[in-house]
Amino acid sequence: MIVGVEIRPEGVEEYCEQHTTPLTELHARLAKTTEENTRTPNYLVGPLEGSFLKLLVRLCQAKRILEVGTFAGYSALSFAEALPADGSIVTCELDPNAIEIARRFFAQSPHAKKIEIREGRAADTLKNLQGPFDPCFIDADKPSYDYYYDRCLELVRQGGLIVLDNMLRYGRVLNPTDEDARIVNALNARIHNDPRVENVLLPFRDGIMLAYKL
Repeated sequence: MIVGVEIRPEGVEEYCEQHTTPLTELHARLAKTTEENTRTPNYLVGPLEGSFLKLLVRLCQAKRILEVGTFAGYSALSFAEALPADGSIVTCELDPNAIEIARRFFAQSPHAKKIEIREGRAADTLKNLQGPFDPCFIDADKPSYDYYYDRCLELVRQGGLIVLDNMLRYGRVLNPTDEDARIVNALNARIHNDPRVENVLLPFRDGIMLAYKL
């Protein structure tokens, strides 16, 4: 780091969005509907992260994806668009309102047949799944992140990728006083010291952890 230089001044994220291949118009309508019909529209990954995840799927040459936390379906749509015609994504969600929105927008996508929503507690769904998957994307309730990580490590193929979202908790991991920040901070340390993976934590949006299964 260069002392005295602001690495990411205001406006940089918007600049990055403007210079990134955009997602579809369906994503824009989904974002608007989510903002109008949910209490937590900030749960959406957003256009920049959505494009990043879509590109990761292409780089992995993914065929079968696991997503823990569908919410309104924004990231699942991004994944599905990057999958080949015979690819598939299993996505887990508990909130019936979010599921209703996701189903409505999936039905409008030519990639709808690639997406399977598993309703109910993600922990229960994961117990009964069989791998391999690649990648696995975790973006759900933080108290269960440890279990989700360990189970995804069992389900992802060797040489596959686990992606965990919200791993900075808006910077609160630097001084973790609330429960979610403490959980995420401890998991960051555990992944960093896990001999089963090679990892990088990116200061992108609210923090993205990439863990590559060795």
